[in-house]
Amino acid sequence: MASQVEPEIVLYDLACTKNVCFSPVVWRIRMLLNYKRIPYKTIFLEFQDIEPSFKELCRSSPATNLQSGGITPPESAAGNKIKYTVPAIHHVPTKTYMMDSTPIAQFLESTYPDPPLPLNSELGREIESKARSVVGTTFRASIMPRELGILAPPAQEYFRRTREASLGHPLEELLDEEKENAAWKAASDNIRTVGELMLKNKAEGPFVLGASPCYTDFFIAGSLQCARVVHEVAFERMVAYPGYKDIYEACLPYMEKKD
Repeated sequence: MASQVEPEIVLYDLACTKNVCFSPVVWRIRMLLNYKRIPYKTIFLEFQDIEPSFKELCRSSPATNLQSGGITPPESAAGNKIKYTVPAIHHVPTKTYMMDSTPIAQFLESTYPDPPLPLNSELGREIESKARSVVGTTFRASIMPRELGILAPPAQEYFRRTREASLGHPLEELLDEEKENAAWKAASDNIRTVGELMLKNKAEGPFVLGASPCYTDFFIAGSLQCARVVHEVAFERMVAYPGYKDIYEACLPYMEKKD
């Protein structure tokens, strides 16, 4: 029997009742790991367990965010601590812990440069910026309240309490069918515009930059996979537009390891 490869990365992810990854930001890192064929294992944490679990890591091996030891939140530009969240990783060979998808992606690209994955490009920045500003609001409003349906009861309570405090109203208000359909209709032209940007290099290959993936491909595919796990209807809405399905299907080989 062949010996099992020891994981070099421990990936901290959100738990759900389907026992698969559903967080779009964690999917970006998961696809990056899969693309680079970095051996890793996943530890799934319920929403309410993320902060105490990471604080326990700090108590057992205190350190700063990007040093050997535990996980602590980075600071914002205003100097305020950012909340504990996933993705987070433990790089076993160097005993390095870190949190947040951007520094994790930068660390993995510098530590495992082959095969290379472009993290930034002018086209990628344009797609990500427009996707967040003109598509993201409608997309999140359809996905967020339905996340309750794939969470265990304690996580449901935490999720409802924290999201409703931020929204200022019950999650169920986002599920008004007439308003939801109107929002998707209003966003239609913007969704199409962003999708057309994804096709700029279609003659060279199926990805945003052509023949090979970049981090923006994982940004797109991760959001779509989140929708597919949480709310298939939102996924089908998105892939009906040009561009989205092309990117999603091109990234499927990097989504085979889901747990």
